[in-house]
Amino acid sequence: MHAVLIDDITITVQAGKGGDGGIFFRKEKFIPRGGPDGGNGGMGGSIYVVGVSDIAALRSFRYKKDIKAPNGEAGRGKKQHGARGADIELRIPIGSLITDTLTGDVWEINNPGDTYMVARGGYGGRGNHEFKSSTEQAPDFAEEGRPGKFRTLHISLQFIADVGLIGLPSAGKSSLLNALTNTNVKVADYPFTTLEPHLGMLETTVLADIPGLIEGAHTGKGLGIKFLKHIEKKHLSFYTA
Repeated sequence: MHAVLIDDITITVQAGKGGDGGIFFRKEKFIPRGGPDGGNGGMGGSIYVVGVSDIAALRSFRYKKDIKAPNGEAGRGKKQHGARGADIELRIPIGSLITDTLTGDVWEINNPGDTYMVARGGYGGRGNHEFKSSTEQAPDFAEEGRPGKFRTLHISLQFIADVGLIGLPSAGKSSLLNALTNTNVKVADYPFTTLEPHLGMLETTVLADIPGLIEGAHTGKGLGIKFLKHIEKKHLSFYTA
């Protein structure tokens, strides 16, 4: 069964909450209540986006659109800090534009390995040992961990190719791509055989077969104009008729 290409999706990311500071006191012989020694809470996990060359990577979000990083752990006795929450890396195809729908912040993935933090984990709270002072020798309180960053992100994939093959349905774009690059794109004598863009390599040149456009596509006829974004970054567009 042919898998559906996901090139446009909205997800939410929630970084982990910082761990609460610990409230502990030293336990020493003959001292019923020693000094404060609660450790600090661990930082919450952060969320990163990482560029990959797999154009199908957005499929992983099709049924999991709410991403949450683990919280940090609370501080412990003996001034031990809580463990920090594990970070999460989201694999994003190169050519993707990531936009925060609320703030308008934008990240662009142009190369494999491009890495950006999109949601920072919350800082851990201070343990009660941090609050000891000349006037407060045995503080029985600590600081709560801070919440992690929450964002709603829109991810739009634009294929990075050198040449875009455009034209009417059944104009021979897929046949040309097959002939030039030895790919195996489906070919038939009926319109809209190509329902999503396909890529092929001609030596060092990347070619993209773009689904056919018809008159009135801007009003939603045929497959519409959704796929026009995939030729925005092309060095050259080749029209087949």
